[in-house]
Amino acid sequence: MLLDDEMLITTPDGEEKLMKILFTYESEQRHKQYVFLYDEKNEDEVLVYSYNEKDLSLEEIEDDEEYKEAEEVLNAFYEDEKIQEIKAK
Repeated sequence: MLLDDEMLITTPDGEEKLMKILFTYESEQRHKQYVFLYDEKNEDEVLVYSYNEKDLSLEEIEDDEEYKEAEEVLNAFYEDEKIQEIKAK
């Protein structure tokens, strides 16, 4: 369930957690959207899922190359000075 800048997810053990949305990303090459989430209690741990906007579903990334691409996007996000200036405000 999507709530403005938050998303309710169900963990593999069945626990529901309210996660903050760090950002979303669309891969034109893969024709997929991704959402990067974090728990306010542990901002250093970021989860990334493939996101289907039509049925509001999340899918775990299982392909190594797809995961590597998502990791590169996350690193670029953290290295972008303009983004970090905006976050600091």
